[in-house]
Amino acid sequence: MESLSKEECRQLREKHVGSEANDLAIRLARKVTKRFDLAVLNNAYHGQTFVLNELRPKDRRDNKEDIPHVHMIPSPDVYRGKYRNCDYTEEELAEKYAGEVEETFKRAHEQGRDIAGFLIESIQCVGGQLVPPKGFLTKAYNITKKYGALFIADEVQSGFGRIGEHWWAFQIDGEGVTPDIVTMGKPMGNGHPVAGLVTTQEIGGALSEGRAYFTTFGGNPVSCAIGLAVMDAIEKEKLMEHATTLGAYFKGRLQDLQKKQPIIGDIRGMGLMVGVDLVKDQTTREPATEEAKQIVNRLYEEKIIFSRDGEHENVLKFKPPMCITQEDIDYIINKFDMIFSEITSSWTN
Repeated sequence: MESLSKEECRQLREKHVGSEANDLAIRLARKVTKRFDLAVLNNAYHGQTFVLNELRPKDRRDNKEDIPHVHMIPSPDVYRGKYRNCDYTEEELAEKYAGEVEETFKRAHEQGRDIAGFLIESIQCVGGQLVPPKGFLTKAYNITKKYGALFIADEVQSGFGRIGEHWWAFQIDGEGVTPDIVTMGKPMGNGHPVAGLVTTQEIGGALSEGRAYFTTFGGNPVSCAIGLAVMDAIEKEKLMEHATTLGAYFKGRLQDLQKKQPIIGDIRGMGLMVGVDLVKDQTTREPATEEAKQIVNRLYEEKIIFSRDGEHENVLKFKPPMCITQEDIDYIINKFDMIFSEITSSWTN
């Protein structure tokens, strides 16, 4: 068997610590509600365990799997979603997509498959850096509680001040959402593999019933110290304010570039969590999937690491270290301009 390098081992550890938090959240939801079924957004990504892979629509499509205990809800995607061709306001879009949540819970109930928990990324990352229309999260939360399920906010990628305006992305609607469980991971240790979840004493106490829950490295003092140090650094170095300022600057530079580069279809996100949706045509919004792949490879050659996400793998994901500078962003934009022109030079008007 071929051995893994140190770097590959590190990446595996980082991948799976957040997965364990989400896996535990599902275990809690099922134990508390005495139900088994789960609801997730389409294009969701919540981790790599066997249970969590069942929640990933792409894997299910590729394997042609029908998993009746997992209920898919249309993503509240204002650019490519179900209601993209309708002239709705943001408030109306929030209502429409919340209606999809209601319909999913109602249908599950009528089928005798009441849902234990709604596991939701407050801002979808792998789904394409999708920020829901304002009001959606509050409505989705109220519907979830109406049907007796737990609302689980997956903040593994969007938490710890990355979006700038708030510590957690579920706060974007104001005070309308108080999740039953919040899961967290990646930024919690600033590269150190650590994850966790926050919940109420009542929900957490369910673990005392039956077989005890334990994890090999749970609560170890080194990881706890690192997590505390990260939170101190975020506050002392004013990284949330930095994320707000630099994120707005990056989006502004992208908007200027969009006027020149027709491959940029949509620019979205909050703080230092931004997505650039690449298209073959700005009117039809046809995804530029192959071009996105070429661009990521060219950026790598220029010593810039980007990845691509979204249902069509055509969205450039900008989620840099929160200490990034304005000079770094200017460098990235200049490389974007150069590489976009290279890639689209054969396009005809």
